Amino acid sequence: MDVRRAAERYEGGDEAAGITTRHAFSFGPHYDPGNLRFGALIACNEERLAPGAGFDEHPHSHTEIVTWVVEGELTHRDSTGRESVVRPGDVQYLSAAAGVRHVERNDGSAPLVFVQMWLAPREHGGEPRHEVVRALADLAPYAVPRAGAVLRVRRLGAGEEAVLPAAAHVYVHVVRGRVRLGGEELGPGDAARITDAAGERAEAAAASELIVWEMAGEDEGTRAGAG
Repeated sequence: MDVRRAAERYEGGDEAAGITTRHAFSFGPHYDPGNLRFGALIACNEERLAPGAGFDEHPHSHTEIVTWVVEGELTHRDSTGRESVVRPGDVQYLSAAAGVRHVERNDGSAPLVFVQMWLAPREHGGEPRHEVVRALADLAPYAVPRAGAVLRVRRLGAGEEAVLPAAAHVYVHVVRGRVRLGGEELGPGDAARITDAAGERAEAAAASELIVWEMAGEDEGTRAGAG
């Protein structure tokens, strides 16, 4: 288990424009050849947008993009004509496939906080795809077959435990609260990267919310995507 602390994240964004970003992986000017990816995961960005702030239209390709809103409302528009407002508890999925352009903004009156995760697809090409799952239930799996990955969100009361999946790669991101995992205590923004996971347990020291990725190994096809 490799624990990465919130304070170790690379700083990004444009604070003058109301955008604060904290990157968990090598990103843009923060190139780190030893921190390019974990399993299929190539980015886990904590984003904060002030009211009226946002990212103007920009391109993506060959990337599976999953967004979890923590607070506020995220407005999304893309070049396929789709538009959505994503709220806390919702999961937004955008498969960039061969290429797509999109806009992400905080059009509300309150601050917006979200976690955006990028995964590498097993195969390139195809048509862009976009969907929003409203109010994802605790433990309900959200599969991203193109990346051989499954997302689960765990909400725990103080003293409750979560059994993590057994998988080649498991990534745990603490959204809020504090949890004990493998002898370490993790707080907001901290993450654990677990290789060859065998059902470890995370115990909440306070009311907590976790994002958990279960990812297949390179030789496991899309088996994880069928969970």
